[in-house]
Amino acid sequence: MCAVEYRLVEPLPNWSGPVRVRFAPNPDGAITLGNARPAVLCEAFKRKYGGSYLLRYEDTSPSVKPPIPEAYKWILEDLNWLGIHPDEIYYQSDRLEIYYNYAKKLLELGHGYICTCDREHFRELVKVGVPCPHRDQSPEKNLELWEKMLNGEFDVGEAVFRVKTDLKHPNVSVRDWPALRIDKAPHPRTGRRYVVWPLYNWSCAIDDHLMRITHVIRGKEHIANELRQTYLFNYFDWKPPEAIHVGRIKLEGLILSKSKIREGLQKGEYLNWDDPRLGTIRSLRRRGFHPQTIVNVLLELGTKPVEASLDWKNIESLNRSLIDSKANRFFFVPEPIEVHIMLERDMEVNLPLHPTFRDRGYKTYKLNSGEKIFFLSSRDQRFLLNGECRLMGLFNIAPLKKVDSYFVSNPVERDVKSSKKLRIPFIQWVLKDYFIEVEVIMPDASITRGYCEKHITKFAGRGDVVQFVRFGFIKIDDVSTNLVRAFFTHR
Repeated sequence: MCAVEYRLVEPLPNWSGPVRVRFAPNPDGAITLGNARPAVLCEAFKRKYGGSYLLRYEDTSPSVKPPIPEAYKWILEDLNWLGIHPDEIYYQSDRLEIYYNYAKKLLELGHGYICTCDREHFRELVKVGVPCPHRDQSPEKNLELWEKMLNGEFDVGEAVFRVKTDLKHPNVSVRDWPALRIDKAPHPRTGRRYVVWPLYNWSCAIDDHLMRITHVIRGKEHIANELRQTYLFNYFDWKPPEAIHVGRIKLEGLILSKSKIREGLQKGEYLNWDDPRLGTIRSLRRRGFHPQTIVNVLLELGTKPVEASLDWKNIESLNRSLIDSKANRFFFVPEPIEVHIMLERDMEVNLPLHPTFRDRGYKTYKLNSGEKIFFLSSRDQRFLLNGECRLMGLFNIAPLKKVDSYFVSNPVERDVKSSKKLRIPFIQWVLKDYFIEVEVIMPDASITRGYCEKHITKFAGRGDVVQFVRFGFIKIDDVSTNLVRAFFTHR
């Protein structure tokens, strides 16, 4: 795995010492490009100021956003790929007893209560600032109801732990917000051991305090959550972490919303979380993007709270500068046609794996005189049928003529310099004697099929990024005896 550099970011206001930052994903799916923004910024600040980076899996929603068992591993793999290696790792599903203890404390202080109102009825009351009938219950009564919640005596939706706030707060969602609720769905890590689960703002605030988080970087959609959590910090006399809210990211052609991704997966519209149409880190990894590209793009956005639209041209240009020198070159013929060419003499051709770094080696072809069968791309027929073309590294050929199910041509005596001067098209080719089938999964999930030089099985393997000449960069996903499967990166 390559080392990933993190350049300096803008300084934190009024801060000079070590930081404790956290990335807190819900393992209900893979990390998206939007999720990765705070993860990358946290790493940048840790490297700038020193301190600790915490990974905290916020996996406390067994039924609404159920954790995917594999996602825990996916998230850590994606972070490692981005050059992030957490110093501490926590699972909120391991910490329920801690959240319960603080719930009991808040009830004893009189700042929380157990509400058994119908959800819609409560919503109507709070909308007009009217207190719920259970709001003024004694701490003793609330503690009794709390024990019943923990013992499973309430069904889903019958009881909710609420935090007392300002019923006249201009943001209705802040008014007496729910902190813990009944959820009897099984959890992939704890099974059915617990039936009371914390909501985001409860577990998040408590953990940020106990884990001594100094700075929180999250999307600006969490501003209302910060208002809710402020009540807990005040009730328990805690100092809240500094919060930095960043804007959303848009990238044309990619789905970045995890909820839309889950919906598409359930409908069978996407293959998996690394489907090339998705804006997940797993997808970008599989397509062959360099981790430094993703880190640089996200750091360039900084901590601005405004929505940002990323430009594919800039991303591809940056990625190309990082992978071009490492990517060996191979001929790939999409949508091939068969062309028979009569050679009058024997030939030996040595084609460099990379035009700049010739010390990497050569692809050697020994062509005997006589008829040779080549595969050329049907996409080049506009050149091949109407004029002279040059087969890269070989010779020029006359316009093709159709014979039955194939084409025929013959070599033309003309050197490279003259061909360039006459602007004769240079096209890639593959020999029928030495080819392998290839499937390239494109960004829209369509498949481009064709033939490639068999040399690719010798000089490249799974996980390598190579360049198919005149086609684009690809990442090899799998290599077998008869087939290479790859993902298209970009041109």
